Amino acid sequence: MDKIRISKVDDVQILRRGVPLSGTLHLTPHHLIFSHPPTPPNEPPAPSGPDTPTKARPKELWITYPMVSHCAFRPTSPASGLASSIRLRCRDFTFVTFHFSEDQAAKDVYESIKSLTCKLGRIEKLYAFTYQPQRPEKDVNSWEVYDARREWKRMGVSDKGVDIGWRITTINKDYKFSPTYPALLPVPTAISDNVLNYAGKYRSRARIPILTYLHPVNNCTITRSSQPLAGFRGNRSIQDEKLVAAIFASSQPGREHNSSPDASQFHTPASSTIAISKSELFEDSMIAGANKREGAQQVYGAQQSNLIVDARPTVNAYAMQAVGLGSENMDNYSFATKAYLGIDNIHVMRESLARVIEAIRDADITPLPPNRELLARSGWLKHIAGILDGAGLIARQVGLQHSHVLIHCSDGWDRTSQLSALSQLCLDPYYRTLEGFIVLVEKDWLSFGHMFRHRSGFLSSEKWFVTQNEGLGGQNGTVGPPGLMQSSSGGKALENALLSAKGFFNKDNNSRDSVVDSDGELPTYGDSPLSKQHGASPGRGAGAEKEATKVKETSPVFHQFLDATYQLLHQHPTRFEFNERFLRRLLYHLYSCQYGTFLYNSERERVEAKVQEKTRSVWDYFLSRKEQFLNSAYTGPEIDDNAKDHERLLFPRVQEVRWWSEVFGRTDDEMNGSTTSFSPNTSTSTSISTSTNSNSNSNSTSTPINDTVLTGVETTRALTDTHAHPIPHPHPQSHPRARADNGSNKNHNHNNNNNNISSSSNSQAKTKAKAAATALSEEFAAASEGLNAGLARLGLMKKGHSAPSHTASTTATFMSSSSNNKSDAATAAYPSTKSTASAASMAARALGSHGAGAPSSARSGSALEREMEVEMQ
Repeated sequence: MDKIRISKVDDVQILRRGVPLSGTLHLTPHHLIFSHPPTPPNEPPAPSGPDTPTKARPKELWITYPMVSHCAFRPTSPASGLASSIRLRCRDFTFVTFHFSEDQAAKDVYESIKSLTCKLGRIEKLYAFTYQPQRPEKDVNSWEVYDARREWKRMGVSDKGVDIGWRITTINKDYKFSPTYPALLPVPTAISDNVLNYAGKYRSRARIPILTYLHPVNNCTITRSSQPLAGFRGNRSIQDEKLVAAIFASSQPGREHNSSPDASQFHTPASSTIAISKSELFEDSMIAGANKREGAQQVYGAQQSNLIVDARPTVNAYAMQAVGLGSENMDNYSFATKAYLGIDNIHVMRESLARVIEAIRDADITPLPPNRELLARSGWLKHIAGILDGAGLIARQVGLQHSHVLIHCSDGWDRTSQLSALSQLCLDPYYRTLEGFIVLVEKDWLSFGHMFRHRSGFLSSEKWFVTQNEGLGGQNGTVGPPGLMQSSSGGKALENALLSAKGFFNKDNNSRDSVVDSDGELPTYGDSPLSKQHGASPGRGAGAEKEATKVKETSPVFHQFLDATYQLLHQHPTRFEFNERFLRRLLYHLYSCQYGTFLYNSERERVEAKVQEKTRSVWDYFLSRKEQFLNSAYTGPEIDDNAKDHERLLFPRVQEVRWWSEVFGRTDDEMNGSTTSFSPNTSTSTSISTSTNSNSNSNSTSTPINDTVLTGVETTRALTDTHAHPIPHPHPQSHPRARADNGSNKNHNHNNNNNNISSSSNSQAKTKAKAAATALSEEFAAASEGLNAGLARLGLMKKGHSAPSHTASTTATFMSSSSNNKSDAATAAYPSTKSTASAASMAARALGSHGAGAPSSARSGSALEREMEVEMQ
């Protein structure tokens, strides 16, 4: 109570959707409560008397302090005759303004809210640790709703299930192998724990490829991991390659597991070349794998095109090599194809949501609809469509192509969690039930680890509290949504890049998702087994004395997952047991901090904090009110691929992505207009979206959402040099349940000359792809020389270390919206490397010179420096 300067203020006027109401404001240790009479002020009071019924209870608006995402205090002088005000924006998109008759009362309320929101210092001081539910919720205990062994057994994996090729290892039972992974890890039976130990040293935070889904029909899998520690040197790990090979061979019992499959097992006809048409056709031509050899026996479940999915844009993945990270060298994984999905990082997503808030932020003072132009410029729907497109691609590979898929991004807990969970929603009807969805969230988000505390910012930040007259003076903390209040100084970017390079050459192989934090310094907290082996400090865990929110680590990652789930629910309204309100209330309770479920980043942190003993599970809320969250249109869990609405598989229709109006507190007409679906810009030729479109030109209109999510495909040099790219798999639209709207885009292909498929264009694309590949090797060789010289001048190079003289032999095929760009990029001259530059700038210029994924022309080194800095954060 020492943080509360004033607990009650009378005669406060609230403004919401332009409607003023007068009432009383109460401040409690965990809530801001505004109560007002139920009768509008303009109606006469009810007559009083002995027969008068009991006075109606006042209506109340409850706001938990962690829900506050922005608070602006506007003081006024008594001489002005104006009321002082406090304006709140909440994470559930509630916008309110409080007007006070006395300036001192307004100031006391503002300081109290600030203290109760961002000066707590520890997670344990949040509402969840004091919340005591009433009946019927009190009688429910849903902490055990998810049991890892029970869920793996449901899929057919158990300690006794070695016959299907999988076992459950306890190598991480004490969380020392990988602190951010669960205690139980399903791995191939042919892989020993000793191999896992070595493989863990090659993956960021030791997040090795682990099973998350086993298809019940074809035994194909979805596995997930973090990025490999490849670096500029093209580091490799035989144990990691063996692990991935065993995973990809698991559905073929007769295959040897103790060696990587030979590339000769997969055949790619020489007639295949790169050709860009509409998004679905291009996606098919890129992601199919090797066809079965002619005359080979057709086996249901045999691998058509095993896939490694890197969720990042191509350029971002390559840029991470500057700090010893990166992506797989496909010469070492010749049994698979790699696809880059081009899903942007947490910073781009945070800024996108900030622009959505900018479009609707006046919801407190006006009943007018949101600014539709700002909504379109936010790029939010493009990002949701991209995530759904990636999830659909994975679901098709597993469900239709009977292939294995390994998913990763950077550290494998943001984009990886989104893609893994959404693809399982498409594949398994169980996860579309209320219980199954809870299990899915527990497994792929909570158990496998997601930075809920960092991404959600439960302890808030003083940057989100401003006094408007100070903001008008140009000081820090000017009024604006989180994500737009960031410095973009070029000097700061260079400083961060230098620090990143220094950290790479002086660290003990200790990877980080945020290599550079918001202050441009290397993170001080460490939780990888490698850091512990070398005596690193334990860092910030559940028992840290003081914790704080770093604004640049917040991002609506879980919000996007729920939004994408809403899209699937809206497009397939009979296939889900739960309704839209369930998703909306789940998002609310992510930020309310009323329950302990989402307060920590990993299973280990929750165990150490004894969350199950000290807090309640969020699922108690839903299961005790189950009838409120059931979908009346649900047709049931029965599976019958010959009966409508009972098919096993479903796929997203990205052309129909729309605004989730209810979560933004708006009507459907206000957000989506008179139509019920989002219409893509069909006049724009289909092109490949790249990280440049999102990072360097984020204020412009976004790429049409019907563009393919792919930004690059990578195979071994042998396959690429000979055949240019993998084989197209059968078009998903040929499957009766893959697409219901396949006719709408047929004419579009014929209207776009750039997308016509012909033998001449195929030959030209093949020639340019080879030229780009050659240029890539030459430019990185030049970059490495400049890198050595620059680092030596800056004193960042360890004795005996040097940058590689050439890149790994992997050949990458990059696509852009214009074929001319490929030719220009392939012949572009590498800029001079005589000037002093950091490892980051060298990598950026190398990438910029060959035009990897560039939409129009080769990008400058400085532009890519800024982009790489953002990716590393």
